[in-house]
Amino acid sequence: MMKKDAKIFVAGHRGLVGSAILNNLKKKGYTNFVLRTHEELDLCNQAAVTEFFDQEKPEYVFLAAAHVGGIVANSIYRADFIYRNLEIQNNVIYNSFRTEVKKLLFLGSTCIYPGNAPQPMKEDCLLTSELEYTNEPYALAKIAGLKMCESFNLQYGTNYIAVMPTNLYGPNDNFNLERSHVLPALIRKAHLGKQLMAGNWDEIRKDFNTAPVEGIDGNASQEAILEKLNKYGITQSTNGKVNVEIWGTGAPLREFLWSEDMADACVFIMENVDFADLKGNSKEVRNCHINIGTGKELSIKELAYLVAEKVGFEGNIVFNADKPDGTMRKLTDPSKLHSLGWKHKVELEDGIAMIYDWYRNK
Repeated sequence: MMKKDAKIFVAGHRGLVGSAILNNLKKKGYTNFVLRTHEELDLCNQAAVTEFFDQEKPEYVFLAAAHVGGIVANSIYRADFIYRNLEIQNNVIYNSFRTEVKKLLFLGSTCIYPGNAPQPMKEDCLLTSELEYTNEPYALAKIAGLKMCESFNLQYGTNYIAVMPTNLYGPNDNFNLERSHVLPALIRKAHLGKQLMAGNWDEIRKDFNTAPVEGIDGNASQEAILEKLNKYGITQSTNGKVNVEIWGTGAPLREFLWSEDMADACVFIMENVDFADLKGNSKEVRNCHINIGTGKELSIKELAYLVAEKVGFEGNIVFNADKPDGTMRKLTDPSKLHSLGWKHKVELEDGIAMIYDWYRNK
């Protein structure tokens, strides 16, 4: 059990995952955090990470930092996704070992599973067939991190646990139209489409000032802003109706978990679960990671219409079947986590309303 004054390093504490974990820890009474922004500590810099661990010597580490993005970014920036994630993981996990960190939690992703994995996906379907192509580099990096934790545990007796959350959404999500995951991208597109239909340029400019698109902020001309909206599939016809384009057919099924639920699961695991509880008695120890999910899914098409309803977007949703769908289905089986004593609380309909409120206020 972690003591409330134990020194805890949350790597990536400003992101969707890390900020949720930090807030959960604070709510549960933990008080001693060592935190660094990306500007203060580049986790890809081996020398800087070594110096940080030597100076701070954290007792517990949550490795939530990662180079992440949606299907568009994964398709374009393949080298970045494998190289940067491997650097981050190698530096943090090895230095945790070197400075005798008591326990580490590594956060991966359910994209580690094969593209044609049996559904719902249990932990033991890892590496049973090939990965889905669009996110293969990122998935390989996360598999390497998972195996690094497992291997250090087996060789050196460390206590590193890997968890694989499903698609996450929540406060501090990434709403960048080029790099965001599907749910925040849909929310921002629906919001901008709603404002465009209403001719509410004050709101559109406010949105662009908060999160410029390819260097274009709210001070740019209407023509420049419209050009970026059009590029990312938000277009207005002559009759005033707005179309919001979505990549793919809308047929793939996806599962979504509120980030604060995910954080609660992570802290629960750090407090209550050890590697010894997961490895079993087999000679060949594998698949000791833990899925974190809801076990519930819906299609991208259903999600798009649900987002439109919650945001109040009354335009058209258009599916571009010339663009890739990605994995057709990747539903987690969270039964291992349930057996350990944890289950999610926030359902998707409530969560979408909550994240849209957060987006408008922030």
